[in-house]
Amino acid sequence: MSKTIIVYYSWSGHTAALAHQLQQLTQADTYELKVPAGTFSRDMYETSDMAKAQLSAGQLPAFTQPLPDLTAYDLILVGGPVWSGAPATPILSFLGSADTGQAKLAPFYTDAGSAGEYEAAFKQAAGNRVTAKGLEAAGPAATTALQAWLNQL
Repeated sequence: MSKTIIVYYSWSGHTAALAHQLQQLTQADTYELKVPAGTFSRDMYETSDMAKAQLSAGQLPAFTQPLPDLTAYDLILVGGPVWSGAPATPILSFLGSADTGQAKLAPFYTDAGSAGEYEAAFKQAAGNRVTAKGLEAAGPAATTALQAWLNQL
């Protein structure tokens, strides 16, 4: 596999679990996107409202640590939760601010019921970057789905 990094944001722990599974399958580097404490609520509905307010105001969350040098990677697996049918605002913040060089971006995501237009929104936020088909994964079949997705990449 090409030089790969897994960059992810996890609100509830589900995306982090997938990121760790991916890391075990690929031996890729990992980087967790962390936002300041209090940026989001522990309540899913309040968090959704907070994210909508961020989008409306054009003020996406900042990260507590600087991003690594991503230009050395060929493939960046970008993981995050689905919020209101789109990428979580920390993922949008990452896509809007990260220098990913010539790397291909491949999204993986978790949701509480429906992915909505996640991949279209991800691709739009990625701009002119090359993006691969993503993976919606959850539950016990996730490991099989992850391996099949990695094989396609």
